[in-house]
Amino acid sequence: MDAATLWQRYQDWLYYHEGLGFYLDISRMRFDDAFLGTMQPKFEKAFQEMDELEKGEIKNPDENRMVGHYWLRDADLAPTADLQQEIVKTLAEIEDFTEKVHTGAIHPAGMSKFTDIISIGIGGSALGPEFVAEALAPLSPPLAIHFIDNTDPAGIDAVLTKLADRLSSTLVLVISKSGGTPETRNGMIEVKKAYESINLEFAPHAVAITGRDSNLDKIAKTEGWLAMFPMYDWVGGRTSELSAVGLVPAALQGIKIREMLEGAKEMDAATRIPQIKENPAALLALSWYFSGNGKGEKDMVVLALQRQLATIFPLPTAVGDGIFG
Repeated sequence: MDAATLWQRYQDWLYYHEGLGFYLDISRMRFDDAFLGTMQPKFEKAFQEMDELEKGEIKNPDENRMVGHYWLRDADLAPTADLQQEIVKTLAEIEDFTEKVHTGAIHPAGMSKFTDIISIGIGGSALGPEFVAEALAPLSPPLAIHFIDNTDPAGIDAVLTKLADRLSSTLVLVISKSGGTPETRNGMIEVKKAYESINLEFAPHAVAITGRDSNLDKIAKTEGWLAMFPMYDWVGGRTSELSAVGLVPAALQGIKIREMLEGAKEMDAATRIPQIKENPAALLALSWYFSGNGKGEKDMVVLALQRQLATIFPLPTAVGDGIFG
């Protein structure tokens, strides 16, 4: 292509979202109008299925459940009034609990405030909170967070050794949707033993984030844990960051969770527009499909130039030449 053609293509295929300050340039992906025409019916079907999914249709037939993590950032989209109320209620409870911890209304025995958090979880119950802690937490958070995200004995010992002098002022978040995840259970047992070894009760330091009536929920209620927050069956682990899984640790670190939810809501709205050129997710999907010949022959990679984002775990996203201008 000559310079004039490339400039015109750049203008035609540059996406910009003013509210989010978000740019996406796919102009160097060399698909033509014929390819776009063949993709149009596929996208129309995808837009329709996305609409059905968000309205509560069963899209996980193996577990016979809805897929509704989108409702977490816009409760009005939830298909029933009960679900809407539960989302709003849980968010309010998280904010109330956080305020009481930050002000010292909830505090450890003999001390004015909690100083640290141990978050115990694995997979989606760990990766999201870790990502947000690295990317968004203030430099001097009200509570510093530490993660136990596998069953490595040395890793668990390292966290507990680091907190040896502050274990008595540390909150412990135990996160498991099923309430029976073996790795999470093992981490909880080891941390509980650490408290017992210095003659501290574990329950006044423990918070459960789990499905209602799960094994973990029952343990927390029986032992009288400090707090319990729900995980919903319609939220998958890998998409749970904007549920209590991610919002509780984020709020405790001083991250503005309402702003986080509003940003996600705004991006959700942008990616629901049923026109390819006006939808950044559709544009990325179009480019990835084209570059991988519709067979996933190429991987998508995101390279973040900001230190906080660049140090996170690798993300299975972005494509070949020229997607980000």
